[in-house]
Amino acid sequence: MAEQIPLVDYLVLGDEPHLSAHECTTCGARFFDRRNACAACGATGFTTAAIATRGEVTAFTIVAFAAPGIPVPFVAAVVDCDGTSVRANLVNVDPDPDHVRLGMPVRLTTFPIGADATGTEAIGFGFEPAA
Repeated sequence: MAEQIPLVDYLVLGDEPHLSAHECTTCGARFFDRRNACAACGATGFTTAAIATRGEVTAFTIVAFAAPGIPVPFVAAVVDCDGTSVRANLVNVDPDPDHVRLGMPVRLTTFPIGADATGTEAIGFGFEPAA
C-alpha cells in the first residue's frame, strides 16, 4: 500500500480518521490553525482535542462557479460536530437543494485526492450523508 499523508495538518489518518483541533485550556474555544493566543479570550494555553466525526449541516451553498479545473457544482458547508464548527465540502450527495438541507446528519469521510511521482497519496476529507 502506498504511503498516505493528510492534505491538512488537522486531519488524523489511521483506523479511525478524525479531525483534531487546538483547544484553549482557559475557555474551550477550538481552532484548526496554529495559534499563539486564543482569539476568544487571549489565553496562550492549548491542548489537542479530537473532533466528533458526526454532525449536522448548519449552513451550505451550492458552488456553481470556481477556478479553472475545479469541477462544479459542489456543496460547501458548515457542519456542527458536537459544538465545533467545521468548514468542508459535502461529498457523495447530489449538489442540489433536493438532496442537501439544513440539519442534515453527516459523517466524516476521507478520500485520495492525488499522488506524487513516488506514489505517496494525499488524503482529503469531507462530510457525507449519514445513514
